[in-house]
Amino acid sequence: MRHFTRSAVAAIAITAASFSFPALAADISGAGATFPYPIYAKWADAYKKETGVGLNYQSIGSGGGIKQIKAKTVTFGASDAPLKGEDLEATGLVQFPMVMGGIVPVVNIEGIEPGALVLDGATLADIFMGKITNWNDPAIAKLNPDAKLPDMAIAVVHRSDGSGTTFNFANYLAATNGEWKEKVGVNTALEWPVGIGAKGNEGVANNVAQTGGAIGYVEYAYAKQNKLIYTDLINKEGKKVEPTAASFQAAASNADWNSVPGYGVILGDQPGAESWPITAATWIVLYKKPDDATATAEALKFFSWAYAKGDDAAAELDYVAMPDSVVKSVEETWAKEIVDADGKALFPATN
Repeated sequence: MRHFTRSAVAAIAITAASFSFPALAADISGAGATFPYPIYAKWADAYKKETGVGLNYQSIGSGGGIKQIKAKTVTFGASDAPLKGEDLEATGLVQFPMVMGGIVPVVNIEGIEPGALVLDGATLADIFMGKITNWNDPAIAKLNPDAKLPDMAIAVVHRSDGSGTTFNFANYLAATNGEWKEKVGVNTALEWPVGIGAKGNEGVANNVAQTGGAIGYVEYAYAKQNKLIYTDLINKEGKKVEPTAASFQAAASNADWNSVPGYGVILGDQPGAESWPITAATWIVLYKKPDDATATAEALKFFSWAYAKGDDAAAELDYVAMPDSVVKSVEETWAKEIVDADGKALFPATN
């Protein structure tokens, strides 16, 4: 396992739903998850400077990314909700995890600092079901006996688009609240009982920042970059934990990545006293036999570069890089399964 350090978040302006560079013949195209947007943007900038090859990535949500790769309008799709083995097999796609991070509840309550409030999954689910509607509700007060909770209505903000962030958030709520599991469930798009919909992590972050009394959920880098107030959580072991790279790593430490086709391991609600309960991986999806072999080969070069040289940038943004053992397995999968029309591997075999 790699050793990870936590440092100050790097400054990346998140003002649009996509990033792009001047078009070149060799530029790489992708679309999908907003969860990894900050680190993909940082990697893309460094890779462009080093190689001259740009990345045109549309940060449109996991659902949109899967639709675009299946429609073959992009070289790769990106999703925080892994495709199942039968779907990968039926569509001729290959899937692999790129990086890990954490999803955090974020609030806009005057006088409350980051980490000053703590919530548990059952209470969080009741808020997003509309059963708890005020910040001084007894259930919230019981978890926060020393906090000065205002007599203020809660404004729920959720994703409006198909989202892997939603999938992982809902997975945590379903694991901790039986009513949520029965009535709302787990999916990339939900029939939300209450709240305002916003597109992308960007949209949720902006809506929470602009709405007094709001609560939403975003990837941790968005919370830090937008200076949003995040809450701590009670994990599966009943321990209060903070969202940090260390707590994300703790949740991922026991994952058996080869136990599920396409490395589709869900990291939410993992055991361990230090585990952040809404930890998530994000995946890349490619065709095993792409129509444009040259573009796919360029994409694999970028992903290999990110695995080899992107760890420090990931740590700066509080993401967690994939373990060396997983990277080795993924690159062996590339070498065996991703080929051109003549069956020639598009990525060199690893030693």
